[in-house]
Amino acid sequence: MKLPIKLDRPIAFFDLETTGLDPKRDRIVELAIILLSPGEDDFQRVRRFNPGIPIHPEASAVHGIFDEDLVKEASFKSRANNLFRLLDPCDLGGFNVRRFDLPMLIAEFARCGIEFDHRNRHIIDVQTIYHRKEPRDLSAAARFYLDVQHTEAHTAMSDIQTTVAVLDAQLTRYPDLPPDMDALHSYCDRSPLRIGFDEWFRRESEDVIFVKGKHKGQTLKSVAADKPDYLYWMQNNVEDLHPEARKEIEKILLPATTDT
Repeated sequence: MKLPIKLDRPIAFFDLETTGLDPKRDRIVELAIILLSPGEDDFQRVRRFNPGIPIHPEASAVHGIFDEDLVKEASFKSRANNLFRLLDPCDLGGFNVRRFDLPMLIAEFARCGIEFDHRNRHIIDVQTIYHRKEPRDLSAAARFYLDVQHTEAHTAMSDIQTTVAVLDAQLTRYPDLPPDMDALHSYCDRSPLRIGFDEWFRRESEDVIFVKGKHKGQTLKSVAADKPDYLYWMQNNVEDLHPEARKEIEKILLPATTDT
């Protein structure tokens, strides 16, 4: 398998099947990799893992993997070092890899005490290319779901009438879409890509700023001065807290600890 693109280093296209959708709580049950290297044959591998927790029924309904299928499989942790050595020199690719597969993979490595840094590599998301190159606007939705031309696009009432009609068609077309508002809201709710250090903080000049949580928008320094207990809580209770984030918290708390 060759791509019409110049490769300066290997690129690993990967896809995950998991116990669910939450990187903090769910686990990988299957990993498929196609690794393309400059001037070399491609490498393909599929591995399954015993996640140590039950698979959500909704997830099994999608990927067809059930708890009993994984009883004799090794854990991700037992293979994490070999997998890291395989992927560490590679750029990464996949479909929806930025929003799902990569955050999940980073979380699994973190649980094994391995930092898998996404920032030093190219990440090629085929879904992003698809969405940017093919029309994904309301007119395209009207053609796909309603088989009509949305001739009055960008007139407010026409746009919203078409939007309601498209939603009606989607709910009819896809019986798995939840028919109640709470569940439909959850289905539509998607968070931006924030993984690793960026999940909790951003850097602005000399400051480190919270990007989520009860202290969103505040500096780490101000929270340490006013609410240090919150930082101790983060250290002890936030699962998979990125090592860089933990280091920043420890650094800001160290003077207070030294003074006592």
